[in-house]
Amino acid sequence: MLLRTICSQLPSLAERLVSTALQDTTNTRLGRAVSALMQAHPGRSGIVPLPDGRDAFAARALLADGAQRSLDVQYYIWRDDLSGTLLFDALRGAADRGVRVRLLLDDHNTVGLDAILASLDAHPNIEVRLFNPFAQRRWRWLGFLGDFARLNRRMHNKSFTADNQVTIVGGRNVGDEYFGADEDLQFVDLDVLAVGSVVISVSNDFDRYWASQSAYPARALLLREPGAVAAAAERLAQVKSDPAAHAYVPALSDSPHVHRMLTGDLDFEWTSVRVVSDDPAKALGLAPPEGLLLQRLKDVLGTPRRDLRLVSPYFVPTASGVEAFGDLVRGGVEVMVLTNSLAATDVAAVHAGYAKRRKPLLEAGVELFELKRAATVPTGGAFRIRGSSAASLHAKTFAVDHERVFVGSFNLDPRSARLNTELGFVIDSPRLALALADWFAVVTRNHAYEVRLSDDGALNWLDCEIGEAHIYREEPGIGFWRRAGVGVLSWLPIEWLL
Repeated sequence: MLLRTICSQLPSLAERLVSTALQDTTNTRLGRAVSALMQAHPGRSGIVPLPDGRDAFAARALLADGAQRSLDVQYYIWRDDLSGTLLFDALRGAADRGVRVRLLLDDHNTVGLDAILASLDAHPNIEVRLFNPFAQRRWRWLGFLGDFARLNRRMHNKSFTADNQVTIVGGRNVGDEYFGADEDLQFVDLDVLAVGSVVISVSNDFDRYWASQSAYPARALLLREPGAVAAAAERLAQVKSDPAAHAYVPALSDSPHVHRMLTGDLDFEWTSVRVVSDDPAKALGLAPPEGLLLQRLKDVLGTPRRDLRLVSPYFVPTASGVEAFGDLVRGGVEVMVLTNSLAATDVAAVHAGYAKRRKPLLEAGVELFELKRAATVPTGGAFRIRGSSAASLHAKTFAVDHERVFVGSFNLDPRSARLNTELGFVIDSPRLALALADWFAVVTRNHAYEVRLSDDGALNWLDCEIGEAHIYREEPGIGFWRRAGVGVLSWLPIEWLL
């Protein structure tokens, strides 16, 4: 019985339906709202950063509410919490109006969602697909015993596209900690709302993932439990009656972005925006080198000449990365990195992969900063952590030479480079690059530790927030056992997994 469970087979894809992004959407409400702007900026894309979590939630919910033809939605994590439930309801509401909804979720983080996803998939206007799924639904961990090489590769992409006219791409998954609704932990993150020519590229990229050999129809994997639709409605009613929802839902009316876009009053920056993403065959270990996002990033961004500001919550540069950053510094490039401190990170094992590279990075001339856990962090014009006792960095972005900016799902770690699939934008924008540099300066000066080497070669953490510099000689904000645990992990040969 155990052997049969471990060796469970995925269903055939022979009966999978074929669908692609809808093209005739210029006469939709969203299409009409952006068409005049697109005509004034032919071949360009309009972008608006979404640094504030509540604005990022509202933008998605309002796009779902405003869509008239299609919603194409792709995520790594979708929580069964306040924001996740409300956005599931927004998708169902759109489908009730006749909108075609395609929802593609990585299956690693759908534990506990099978009934909800099956009820959504039962709607005639919604199709759910699971990327790289577990054949065994009840005891998923057993799947790793028989199929680790495949299940260790995940779809980390994040996009939300309405009517093939407006899209949101960036670092946020769907969950309260990403959208400013978690009182205990909130992620500092960044998305970009975009219109114009880049939207077609995002839709085309969604189509190739939707049609890939790793995207399985939910109906072939999930049981449709009796009463699932009623249970989903009951769950929605519970969420909406929760006092937390009463404080959070007004974000829909307070957020200006979609309303101003529909009235033609939103201040887009019109520029060249390119989609960079992995070939979905990477999830099967079959993507050619030229099909990998990291190679495309190198081709599109080129080599920094003056400066590199890099923000990565999970920063594992490896020995080759240390050498590459050192080469940049020796070539006259100022390299500055902001990542999580051990106290702020939500993945201690990843911090272990970073920690053993700190000294070589500092010796090579790289400047390192680590976000504090207890931080009220400014976010561009609106970045702030609302009412939370702890902050953790989750944005994946960097600026090159004050000219170009990357925003997306890609971390500077081996997992993003070699195992998971990723998606992002390269934006030609001195304005956005300067804004990121200004934000970087404020955060590193007031809300982070600067990691330095002492005269005897030991690591020090410099804290300047309290007016007078204070130096910590051990990782601040955590206890002995957490430090010791990370130390042990740093000795293990697991860097390739991080």
